[in-house]
Amino acid sequence: MKKIEHLGIAVKDLEKSNALFAQLFGTAHYKMEEVASEGVKTSFFKTGPNKIELLEATNADSPIAKFIEKKGEGIHHIAFEVDDIRAEIARLKGEGFTVLNEEPKMGADNKWVAFLHPKTTNGVLIELCQERE
Repeated sequence: MKKIEHLGIAVKDLEKSNALFAQLFGTAHYKMEEVASEGVKTSFFKTGPNKIELLEATNADSPIAKFIEKKGEGIHHIAFEVDDIRAEIARLKGEGFTVLNEEPKMGADNKWVAFLHPKTTNGVLIELCQERE
């Protein structure tokens, strides 16, 4: 894992949260997109070298909707940049971590993504990210 790629924050209302975080950071979001396969709309902010991803559910069955129902708004995941996502998945499986995605899938921000189950990472959902070519 090379670095923290971004922090993901689950929100109920993306429009209101965009306004709040724009005020907090002193700058507007730079990108919004929907990932239909995950039932989520995302918005990205950059503050210094760091990225923050806001996530709003687009349907009641999405992972974000379930997260908010169970835990409320807040930090949803920490994403780490990797050079070779398939090799990292294999390495982490070999180390005993539960990988939620045997194969990387298309995520937001032009990334291949895979997740580790929080039960094997002290309750923290970990996302692996690799830039798509």
